Amino acid sequence: MSFIYETHLHTCEASKCGRAHGADYIDYMKAQGYSGIIVTDHFFNGNSCVPKELPWKERVDWYVSGYEAAFAAAEGKDFSVFFGIEYNFECDEYLIYGVDKNWLYENGDLLSKTRHEVYDLVHQAGGIMVQAHPYRERYYISKINLTPSICDGVEIFNAGNETYMNALSFKYGEKLGVPTSAGSDIHYFYDGLKGGMMFERRIESIEDYVRAFMNREGVPVVLDNGNVRRVDEIEELITPSQEPNLEVVYHD
Repeated sequence: MSFIYETHLHTCEASKCGRAHGADYIDYMKAQGYSGIIVTDHFFNGNSCVPKELPWKERVDWYVSGYEAAFAAAEGKDFSVFFGIEYNFECDEYLIYGVDKNWLYENGDLLSKTRHEVYDLVHQAGGIMVQAHPYRERYYISKINLTPSICDGVEIFNAGNETYMNALSFKYGEKLGVPTSAGSDIHYFYDGLKGGMMFERRIESIEDYVRAFMNREGVPVVLDNGNVRRVDEIEELITPSQEPNLEVVYHD
């Protein structure tokens, strides 16, 4: 028996671009074939809807409200809900797994930190950082920023990306030799391709997910109307059809 987890999900409670409430995801995602979700709303330096003028603790409480609503709604439904963060620097965004609300409370100066300082804080807490959609191109992105030294993993399939962008991300993950993931980057309910991580056992906690991911127990997969396929078995997702249109900048 396999268990599939959504690794990249936004709620309208904390993400400005989110259209679905955290609590409403449970039955929908379970029907899509998932065993659980990781809520990764945009943090304050991304597309967040949390008011900037609030005190830090109140901002954090608002930020985690989508996750907490989803967690409460999943009670008794044999469905797991874990906490994560999508953290932005210069349009290079990272999925942070393995930290919690208390960690955010304790790091009220987080937004002033450099990439490496954030990475060190995450690691000190036992967490990891996975670069989300590394080769994404959008009108608001002027260049592709890559920092291999702070990548514990790479998201190689993102359902919101064009195929060649995912294939370029696959090649990047292959080059770094790090664990890789797949996710839907879901903001609302829709018909179409979704992504996730498939495991041969149930994941018990976000700490368990971190361990399993880093031990390469999981397999990045694409869900297509009930069909599940490994990303590395889909030719167009592993062989780029073109080079990036944007300049690629590597950071130390």
